[in-house]
Order: sequence, then C-alpha cells, then structure tokens
Amino acid sequence: MTEQTTIAQLFEKQRESFLSDEFPSAKLRQDRLSRAISLLKENKNRLCQAIHEDFGARAYFHSTVSDILVTLDSLKYCHKYTPRWMLTENRGARFPLNLFGAKAQVFYQPKGVVGIVSPWNFPVQLTFSPLANVLSAGNRAMIKPSELTPATSQLIKTLVEQYFAPEEVTVITGAVDTAVAFTQQPFDHLLFTGAPSVAKHVAHAAADNLVPLTLELGGKCPVIISDDAKLAMAVKRLMSIKVLNAGQICLAPDYVFVKDHHIDHFIEAATRFIESSFTTFSHNDDYTAIINDHNYHRLLQYIEQAKQRNCRVVKLHCANPDPLNKQDRKITPTLIINPDDDLQLMQEEIFGPILPVKTYSTMTDVIQYINERHRPLALYYFGNNTDDINALKQRTTSGGMVVNDLVAHIVQDSMPLGGIGHSGMGAYHGFDGFKEFSHAKAFFKQGWLSTTDFLKPPYKPLTLKIIEKFMG
Repeated sequence: MTEQTTIAQLFEKQRESFLSDEFPSAKLRQDRLSRAISLLKENKNRLCQAIHEDFGARAYFHSTVSDILVTLDSLKYCHKYTPRWMLTENRGARFPLNLFGAKAQVFYQPKGVVGIVSPWNFPVQLTFSPLANVLSAGNRAMIKPSELTPATSQLIKTLVEQYFAPEEVTVITGAVDTAVAFTQQPFDHLLFTGAPSVAKHVAHAAADNLVPLTLELGGKCPVIISDDAKLAMAVKRLMSIKVLNAGQICLAPDYVFVKDHHIDHFIEAATRFIESSFTTFSHNDDYTAIINDHNYHRLLQYIEQAKQRNCRVVKLHCANPDPLNKQDRKITPTLIINPDDDLQLMQEEIFGPILPVKTYSTMTDVIQYINERHRPLALYYFGNNTDDINALKQRTTSGGMVVNDLVAHIVQDSMPLGGIGHSGMGAYHGFDGFKEFSHAKAFFKQGWLSTTDFLKPPYKPLTLKIIEKFMG
C-alpha cells in the first residue's frame, strides 16, 4: 500500500465520520478541546524534553512558556467562547421585508476535515493553537508535523492517539514525500505554517482540489526605534525576542531602524543586554541551538558575506566568551551595521540570531523602504510620536503592528493572527480562527411577502416603480 493510499484512507475515514455528525454540539466540541488541554497539561515535561532533544539545546523555561502555556491559553479561550461563537447571527432582513416576517441570518457551519501542516520552530504551539480553532469550529483534523523535530512529532502522534479517536484527530509523520502526499488530499480547508518558498508548492497542490488555504508564513519583520523612544527599554525587549529560540521565530525582528546619532548607543545597549543575560553560550541550555546543520551553515554564510562586503560586524559576546563548538550549532548574537540591501541576509528571512541595523533620518524614508519590499508578518515601533505611529499604521501594510513591544499580539486571542501577501493569507486565533475554519452560510427565511411575487411576468410599469422606490 502506497503512502498516498494510506493517507487517503485516513482522510476518507474522517470524512465519513464527519458526515455522520456534521454539526457537533457545543458540549462535544468543548469535550475535544478539554482533551487537548489535558494532553498538554499531563505531558508537559515529556513534550519539553522531546523539543530539547530535537534542537540539541532549548531551555525548559522557553518550551514551557512558548509551546505549552501560550497554547493552553488559546485552547482555554476557545473552550470558553465556543458556545457563544456557534450562535446564529441575525443580520436584519431589508426593509420592507423585515416588516413581513423575513429573517436574514448567518449560520456558522463546520467545513469538515481540516489539514494542518505544522513547522519545527514551535512544534507544539503551532500544532495545537490552530487545532483549538479547528475543533472549536466543529471540524475533524489531520496533522502533519515537521520531520525536522522527529522526537516531538512522534510524541505528538503517540499522545493524540491516546486522547482522540482517529476519526476526530489523527497525526501523520514522515519526510517530504509524506508532506507532498498529505497536501494533495481534498481537504475542506488546509493550514500551512512555514516558509513562503514551500507555501507556493502547497498552494499549487491545494489548487488541484480547490482547497481553501490559510498560510502562516513570516517574512522580514522590521523594527523602528524613534528618537523619543526609551532606548534601553527598546533594546531589552528587542533583544529578548531576538535571542528567544535563537531568533528562529517567524515574528522575530529581522532588521531594525535606528537614528543615525543613536547607533553607537544601540550597540552598547545590545552588548550590555547579552553580557547580563548569558555567562556562556556553548554549554548553556538557555541559549537555543540552530535546528540543523543546513540552517547553521546558512547563517554563518550570511555573516561571512557581510564581512566580505566590509560591513561592520559586531559579535555580542557573553560575560565569559568561549569558543563555540560547531557541533553545538550555536551562533553568537551578531549585529550587522548598515548592510547592503543586496546581501542575502537582507533578501531572505534570517531565522537566526543575526540582526541587521540600518540608520535612518526621516520616517518617510523608513516607510518608503518597507513599502518597496514584501509585506511582513509584523511591524514593530518603539516611541510615542503619534504622527509616526499613525503614519506607520496607515501607510504600511503588515500582518500586525505592535507599539513599544514585540510579538505581544500573539497572546491576544481576541485578535486575528495572520499575514498578508508574502507573509501569508487568512488568520486564526479566537473568533477569527473559528470563522476561518467555518463556512458562513447565509440563511434567509421569507415572510408572507416576497420580492419574487413582483417578478412574475407580464411585467408592469407600476411594479417597476414600486421596486425602484425601495431599491433605487
């Protein structure tokens, strides 16, 4: 039996089960969400250990907060509000039909079987956070976790099989061929989180079956530090996220704009932050390793190319610098000052602890620079200048925008999380995720008077005048 056939059979099993219960009750949806919550709570340590094993070094603190607690928060939010989200929305029938008993409503209906292709950088969060919305919307789910985190992916598969029936949620592990076969299924919706280059292939596969897509990609998220910003605070928050997971975050700052006369102060503040945060890198589990050799050497190549162009390269050494062992796959946090725009690190999402720093004079220049490039997943601004904030909010386009912090919007389940253009399409989290994985069905119930009654031939001038009065 081929892998394609096996995946197709699992899909058909879920499809048949869904058709036997196309509108699960709020109680059943909450039960499924409760089981996902129990899965994470009861296996927190095992999951964190598996992630550590896959990375080679990743802080238990980091995995607990980013992969477990943030995800639990989303699951609990969905559990609480699912009954409210399921309510039919009254949209109000048009006058005068509303006077005669007509009803116009929107009914949120489960789509069916939803495919989730999750990435390696947050292997638990980016599997179970979208799953929260998928289950809340009443769907079944098939999950393809990343092959780059084999221990975590296998553990997720084992745990899902313990907490869910296969016709509710099922996990399929495997390498690239498995992922290709997975994305070729005629899902009722498919969510992919990963690189834009891979997303193009996913979109092509989905197009063959006209599968609706949610793409969570990433891109080069800019940070702007204004003249009136509290520089020490800005650097602390910026660098805290840049070294989190060693920068392997789709929402990580990818380059930063600093005023010309602040550049040396910025470098000094970043150096102080690293020295106060890490006593060592090489034997420190608080500093995450790069996921594999390919990405490790890719990042080293970025630094080497910048050096060859005579860029100012600043390695932010820890308090007691030690030579990094390449087998540890760790890279010292590094600033690249005013790099040329044609360098690879300015053309590609960095996904590592390297931060280009560009100086600027006016906000107009910054906005022009951002708008000439792909739309990012997030834009960050530090400062309190209302004109700057409004200009960035209105004149640039990004998946989200945060002022005086970074990535804070991802824990706001009341807001959508998603990109635009090169950084993705669609969104999830909270009610927006519930709607993303639901079909908003228009439901109209006619009263005793119908517009159709006026469309019967032969057509009369008086009838047209009546229609024009109400619609013209």
